[in-house]
Amino acid sequence: MKRKATAVWLGSGKEGSGHLSTQSTVLDQTQYSYLSRFEEGVGTNPEELIGAAHAGCFNMKLSFVLGAAGFTPTSLETVCTITLKPEGITQSHLALTAQVEGINDEQFAAAVKDAEENCPISKLFDTEIVVEYTLNA
Repeated sequence: MKRKATAVWLGSGKEGSGHLSTQSTVLDQTQYSYLSRFEEGVGTNPEELIGAAHAGCFNMKLSFVLGAAGFTPTSLETVCTITLKPEGITQSHLALTAQVEGINDEQFAAAVKDAEENCPISKLFDTEIVVEYTLNA
């Protein structure tokens, strides 16, 4: 399977702007700029998209891991915060709130660790990944 996205940038790094489009058209010439990346401008930015990708990938992997262990999650909600510093992305922080009936803390912790280490986006990162979770049984 292959998926693609297109980025177009016009102008200088600080004054220019661009747009992003995806094969699925979920992003269709979505604006991004210096302001949307480093300040509070309108549009998206690479770190926001990476955060969405990591949270979504982690939730899906966790759902598969839980299913293999005989559990079906009622809900998995993950907020991903990407930390960008001058040296690059230094952390992806996943804050998970989960509802999974019948699972104990030890089983859930093992499933979370598996998902953290084995979701494809986690494997792509060369940075610290931190996962905090709340389990509502």
